[in-house]
Amino acid sequence: MNQGPNGRSGAFGDTVAMDLASGRAVDLAELYALDAVADHERQAIEDYISAAPDAERLAFLERVRQARETLATTFRFEEEPPADLFNRIVAQLPDATTQRNDRQPNAGTISAPPATAAGTAGVDELAAARQRREERRRPGGARRWLAGVAAAAAIALGGVGVGSYLADQNDPVNQVIRAGDLREASVDVSAGGTATLLISASEDAAVVKMNDVPAPPEGKVYQMWLIPKDGSAPVSQGLMDEDALSKPAVVQGISSASALGITVEPVGGSQSPTLPTVAAAPLGA
Repeated sequence: MNQGPNGRSGAFGDTVAMDLASGRAVDLAELYALDAVADHERQAIEDYISAAPDAERLAFLERVRQARETLATTFRFEEEPPADLFNRIVAQLPDATTQRNDRQPNAGTISAPPATAAGTAGVDELAAARQRREERRRPGGARRWLAGVAAAAAIALGGVGVGSYLADQNDPVNQVIRAGDLREASVDVSAGGTATLLISASEDAAVVKMNDVPAPPEGKVYQMWLIPKDGSAPVSQGLMDEDALSKPAVVQGISSASALGITVEPVGGSQSPTLPTVAAAPLGA
């Protein structure tokens, strides 16, 4: 059985309120993203997430993004077939009466031909399509349909339960923030704002999130560095331009480092850090 935060059961409750109370807010992300919740349920989720710890809030927002992105790239709305489609199909079929007359020239009165399997199937398909559209138009129908889309998307991507994506499970950010030994550290950035690190020793990685940090000066980027425990040269962990500041970054292989440093470097980065650092966060417990 999956476990929610604080070791609570991962099973879904009968209501959104029960799911929030049992620590399952993250698993409501797909239904929230697809608007398959009532207005008061949406408000309850938003109130909960706004006060949630950074790790849980980031996980929720990432799954909302994934759900909407998946839907946008894979879903095509079912268009209603032309009203005369069935009649056009039937008109192109061979005339059964004429064929029978050709085969039996001396036959008497010919009874009407029975409905063909193909014709019956065509009627059934069109009726089913209309029924599905009516279901979506009725109150509550849209919610059931959207919930089904969320579940179908999860299954299509290899999920093991409602709202659980394989892609989500394998995402480096989510692997870190769901680790059982996760801890958080925040440091000030000299230019303004803070850098928040979500650190997991078991994953040997940290998620770095910049909060209210201004864009680097023109022609410059922020560059992250791991500072090795053995005193060897700092190792670059990537660059952050203005666009990247709004996205969490994953730094791996932290077990051999004592700290994470951030410097301002020319566009394209540097081979070694330009001092002083604008932020430095210890990685030790």
